[in-house]
Amino acid sequence: MGLKNLISSKKMLSLLAVFMLLSTNLLFAQDAASSATTGAGDAGTATGNVWIGPVYYILLFIIVCFVVAIVGKILRVFDLTQQIQGKKPMNWHNIMGVFCLIFLVAGLYGAYWEFTVQGSMILPESASAHGVKIDEMFWTTTVLTMIVFFVTQILLFTFLFRYRYSEKRRGHFLPHNNTIEKVWTIAPAIVLTILVIFGFFTWQEITNSVDAKGEPASINVDVTGHQFAWELRYPGADGKLGKTDYKLVTGLNKLGINFKDKNSFDDLQADTMVLPVRKSIRLNIHAQDVIHSVYMPHFRVQLNAVPGLPTYFKFTPTITTAEMQRKLGDPDFQYLLYCNKICGGSHYNMKKVVKVVSEAEYQAWIAQQKPYLSGALKKELQFAATKDAQQKRLALNN
Repeated sequence: MGLKNLISSKKMLSLLAVFMLLSTNLLFAQDAASSATTGAGDAGTATGNVWIGPVYYILLFIIVCFVVAIVGKILRVFDLTQQIQGKKPMNWHNIMGVFCLIFLVAGLYGAYWEFTVQGSMILPESASAHGVKIDEMFWTTTVLTMIVFFVTQILLFTFLFRYRYSEKRRGHFLPHNNTIEKVWTIAPAIVLTILVIFGFFTWQEITNSVDAKGEPASINVDVTGHQFAWELRYPGADGKLGKTDYKLVTGLNKLGINFKDKNSFDDLQADTMVLPVRKSIRLNIHAQDVIHSVYMPHFRVQLNAVPGLPTYFKFTPTITTAEMQRKLGDPDFQYLLYCNKICGGSHYNMKKVVKVVSEAEYQAWIAQQKPYLSGALKKELQFAATKDAQQKRLALNN
């Protein structure tokens, strides 16, 4: 029996050597590919990392599995040898108990690494008034769940080690205990109820904006999504946006604006979303083809854009772009508007720069924006009106 296990271990060691050789060659190939693409731009570097990297790490994972299996085989052979020689066999209960402690320490270090390394990638402070409340809700939930996580994991693996099998003591079983059942049912229910109620009232406070009281926002901005871009429309001097109709969408009139509505005449088109700081902003959200999602992470704003179902979200930006650049120490930082629904092959293209500026800077910017009703669109509308009039005259004559 011991000889068979020894032979099996030798075979696994041979396979391990082969895998290590393959992985070493692959690592050299990866380094060579990376070196070759250093001067070839981002595309070449990305190709080396994406296509070679995964195969290398898969092989590395297989090697780790083989190492674990071989160590197990070696221990098994050693145990059988001890038994053959009449010596006391290995105490596997103690070994597994120690492994539980090692796993606990490794897991705690992994959690520490997550908080220190990936935790540093968290979004900076909210740049909107309502975002502060969302962050409070997030951190409350995170702290509570982390307390439960650390307590349960430490107790779990400590108990596995402390109460591992021993011939010197007997196990006591509690098949049913009403007190324990009540504690671990009622306590989580209370905590979850508090979190749900907290979240409900926070969301209600955010969505129950002054619009519900009939008070208009400082600025209305139309945000329309289509594959694969966002279209922005600002009101003109009258402060009102004109009506839209999907039946009026053309190559020039991409939003289907109805120019029979006099409020449409001075509507403005923009390529960048510029917002004045500490002013109430209402985003009127539309979609022309599939579901998109208006996502502005630094403002804690996200709402779906659904075809045929206009929605809106209201918020107040509190930190200008320049202030956030100074806070982060990054002069190139920009707020961005993303699409957070996978809406097709070029989904990644759906983003717009968002700039938060002072009131004076906003007024200077809005004064430079071009009207949506361009000269080419006027000619198209005049042609359509003439054609419509001709069709009506022909219908009357017939």
